Amino acid sequence: VIQHAELIYRVSEESCSLFEEMFLPFPLRLQSSQAGYACVTKALPMPSSKSEIQQISDKWLLHSVLMLVQSWIEPLVYLQTTMDRYDHAPDMLLNKTKWVSDKLLSLEQGVVVLIKKMLEEGTLATTSSEQGLFQSDVQPEMLESVMRDYTLLNCFKKDAHKMETFLKLLKCRQ
Repeated sequence: VIQHAELIYRVSEESCSLFEEMFLPFPLRLQSSQAGYACVTKALPMPSSKSEIQQISDKWLLHSVLMLVQSWIEPLVYLQTTMDRYDHAPDMLLNKTKWVSDKLLSLEQGVVVLIKKMLEEGTLATTSSEQGLFQSDVQPEMLESVMRDYTLLNCFKKDAHKMETFLKLLKCRQ
């Protein structure tokens, strides 16, 4: 599970950099942090400070990872469909995005297995993120679309790092 999380984070970093180089002129990179796009997982109850993270149980840490993973499944599928529409999107970027989506599903399965072992129960309900969160049939202005996709990639990169960190902490505790 940790190796999956590490790989996902590393590939998300590469994808973000590649996207930035391909589609964002330098002045827009500076503006992107002020663009006002909220991350998909902003509303999730995630521990944010070091002390908060140290105080939560192992079960809650795993549950936090599961919530992050599940909240990104649909947005990454959306990202794939929007990037397919870009005129000069390199196959490498499209392939990395697809790979991350596939690995995210695999990571979800691994985390569910760990939670089941931790709870010593046979069943655990896994719910995906809200359906219809993204509308892929709407074609906004290209620049706005690029900025939204870039923000999505950046947010995912941050959350992938959280997943990796939480899982490594959990391993240390064990």
